[in-house]
Amino acid sequence: MIQLKRFSHAAFETPDVERQVDYFAQVLGLAVAGKQNGHVHLATRMGDLAVQVNKASAAACTKLSFQVDPSTPLADIRKGLDAEGIKSEARSDAAPGIPKAIVFKDPKGTEIEVFAEQTAIAGNQPVAGIGPIKLGHLAFCVDDPKRYADFYCKVLGFRVSDWIQDWFVFLRCGPDHHTINFVQGKRTIMHHVAFELKDWAQVQQAMDFLGSKNINLAWGPGRHGPGHNIYTYHRNPDDQIIELFTELDKMLDESLGYFEPRPWHRDHPQRPKVWDNRRDIWGMPPTADYIRQRE
Repeated sequence: MIQLKRFSHAAFETPDVERQVDYFAQVLGLAVAGKQNGHVHLATRMGDLAVQVNKASAAACTKLSFQVDPSTPLADIRKGLDAEGIKSEARSDAAPGIPKAIVFKDPKGTEIEVFAEQTAIAGNQPVAGIGPIKLGHLAFCVDDPKRYADFYCKVLGFRVSDWIQDWFVFLRCGPDHHTINFVQGKRTIMHHVAFELKDWAQVQQAMDFLGSKNINLAWGPGRHGPGHNIYTYHRNPDDQIIELFTELDKMLDESLGYFEPRPWHRDHPQRPKVWDNRRDIWGMPPTADYIRQRE
């Protein structure tokens, strides 16, 4: 079993690279950190790689990249994948700051990139737009969330943080409540990608900024139940849902098995559980624009 420690970045295909890069840089507030082999790489203002943009005929999320403990031999990861009957390959310079990586595919064909060592690709720098702290998590619509949860737990070492009934699972690979989610939908597609903001004040500023750009909210603001993060959602030019969030639950000690106490929790301590459909702490119900991603 691979023991992932951190979500590094995600790769997105788009029919209009210039438009998508302009959104990520001028609206979301990432910095263009380099262009390599037709790929555009964008980093947070702290210099961490967050997004890779590639040219294609249709918009999609095609790769997820994760870091393991730097002392982990990549050869051991390949042996473990071979034992599970999963084909993999070694790549050099897969992305800026990542000298070596192992790449394979999950059951729906999304590339999974695993690496041990990474260096920041840019220093602290001013950015336009919102300016998130990091790439937080990513969710996919799939036909069978349990099937994918089982694969990610067995092969990649994820742990289940919460379920909403039997149709939405939240998985973690580090202290954050969720890193990868699977929600039941009528087609296999990215559901949303989420970026963490510093605090509620930055969420307010972000919504004012989106309003100044005539970008409507698809849902929010509100506070979720699973993860208890304050959230807001909008769509980018490729019609993909972007979440901006803050105050996500953290499990700082896996041996204790509960999330760091917060005053908005209804359970004390807050442990992984199955939620019913009345899952938000506060906020309006999901809008039709948000719900249509599953349909």
